Amino acid sequence: MKPSGNQQLWLGDANANSYRSLSGHLRLAPERRNNSTSPKLKVDFNQSTGVAVMHMQNPPVNSLSLGFLTEFCIAVEKLEMDKSCRGLILTSSQPKVFSAGLDIMDMYGKSPEHCAEFWRAVQEMWLKLYSSNMVTIAAINGSSPAGGCLMSLTCDYRIMADNPRYSIGLNETQLGIVAPFWFKDTMINTVGHRTTEMALELGLLYSSSDALKIGLVDQLVPEDQVLATATKTVTKWLAIPDHARQITKSMMRKPTIDKLTSNREADIQFFVNFITKDSIQKSLGMYLEMLKKRKS
Repeated sequence: MKPSGNQQLWLGDANANSYRSLSGHLRLAPERRNNSTSPKLKVDFNQSTGVAVMHMQNPPVNSLSLGFLTEFCIAVEKLEMDKSCRGLILTSSQPKVFSAGLDIMDMYGKSPEHCAEFWRAVQEMWLKLYSSNMVTIAAINGSSPAGGCLMSLTCDYRIMADNPRYSIGLNETQLGIVAPFWFKDTMINTVGHRTTEMALELGLLYSSSDALKIGLVDQLVPEDQVLATATKTVTKWLAIPDHARQITKSMMRKPTIDKLTSNREADIQFFVNFITKDSIQKSLGMYLEMLKKRKS
């Protein structure tokens, strides 16, 4: 028997060295070692509405570390398996940030085996969200660079806080990293080829208003209304018969999903070969040192 009313699912342990996103720039945050009882996700599931709200709470900036991604994928899979869960709202419990993206410390100074495991987890996060049968709404209540932007792009609809201090975009080239083809394809599917080409080559981060103009987000609302607006929005989407919406979503997204699923191992190997190059490791190391000096 399934419990009624609101449920809270606590999922954790994701040790993470994180970086902070402030005014569109990535900045290394102090190392934080969280114990195994510290939750990194809180999921509130309302049985009566069939909608779950997933709060990312991996301080300080919801960096996507290997541990966090593992817990995240488990949480999404559990919701997906519960047929009474029809909608998912993804948001942040951390102030001023949705997610600062992939944890640099899972890419710097790590073994090829660790890098491969990390990248497989990034792939899995994208696959689970992009192919989800649930209605997925990104309630973007802070900055969302790089992997945070990718996470929001997987959702069916994006609502962002109307705050000029917040930014969003795939800015990997600024760190000397290349966004893989499935990052690129996801953005092309959202904003078109030319806009994506400019954004990826220049590593652009867009203000909330500019993100709305190019279609990177679908709606801007006052910061204190992001979650409430997402709740109203998911209700409208759920008014559509599930089977019709799900089949249509699959039809639209299947070519992009198939492209990764048929090339997962090659994509992992490409990432490992790239990220473990001495030149790339040196670049990441210099970047981290620069950020540490800025902080001191």
